[in-house]
Amino acid sequence: MPMSKAQHDEACTVYAALALYDGGAQISADSIKALIDATGNEVEGYWPVLFARYLDGKIEDMILNVSAGGGGGGGGFAGGAGEGGEGGEGAAEEEKKEEEEEEEEIDMGGGMDMFGDGGGGDDY
Repeated sequence: MPMSKAQHDEACTVYAALALYDGGAQISADSIKALIDATGNEVEGYWPVLFARYLDGKIEDMILNVSAGGGGGGGGFAGGAGEGGEGGEGAAEEEKKEEEEEEEEIDMGGGMDMFGDGGGGDDY
């Protein structure tokens, strides 16, 4: 399925910005436009300006700290040592706390079973 003109322009601009970042070059409207022109592509004039202003100073955070919402996926990586060699303690404490919570949930005291008589169904 072919891309629309807007999709093409957006994709070209994104790829140019990422290529500039990867190459350690400054990400500006002029550098994005120059790279797009060098690849033989053409985009509407507002795309490089829009992306350069949006990504100014935060492209590294966006790449390194992916935190898009949505989906019901599992939790991310919670371990690893932080700066200064710390980090393992907090994870161990959290794991211990989770185990205690599980144990509390498992305690099924109350005397009722699925038959409602507390006897365990020995009338078979």
